[in-house]
Amino acid sequence: MKLVKPKKFLGQHFLKDLKVAQDIADTVDMFPALPILEVGPGMGVLTQFLVKKGRPVKVVEVDYESVAYPSLEDCIIEDDFLKMNLHRVFNGEPFVLTGNYPYNISSQIFFKMLENKELIPCCTGMIQIVLQGNHIIRGNIFAPTEFTQRGLYC
Repeated sequence: MKLVKPKKFLGQHFLKDLKVAQDIADTVDMFPALPILEVGPGMGVLTQFLVKKGRPVKVVEVDYESVAYPSLEDCIIEDDFLKMNLHRVFNGEPFVLTGNYPYNISSQIFFKMLENKELIPCCTGMIQIVLQGNHIIRGNIFAPTEFTQRGLYC
């Protein structure tokens, strides 16, 4: 895992907590037969748990400095998720979308997911929501409609 400094202009906030990464990775198990696309893998903390799921995993990262993972070389898409043709990711097959989403484009990611709902039956991950000033809270987004004390569930 390569150490990279988060770039604020990209909304990066790298996941460091291994327990949180494992919890997020476990949410993709709701659709165990589908491949996984991770948005914004950063330093690969979440990715390391996703690749253990025994199914195809691809990662998309716009920051070329952050995508040096020799073991995943064939699975890295160096592109802007918001501009990608999602039908090309897994040859038009449905997939699970997950990630530790960059806070400055998380809304756009979810709009793109909704525009491609036939390809993305499950979206999981973590977002950060800015409430006031620099006060940030974390929320996890999972399907279906459950509410727990851990975060925000849709």
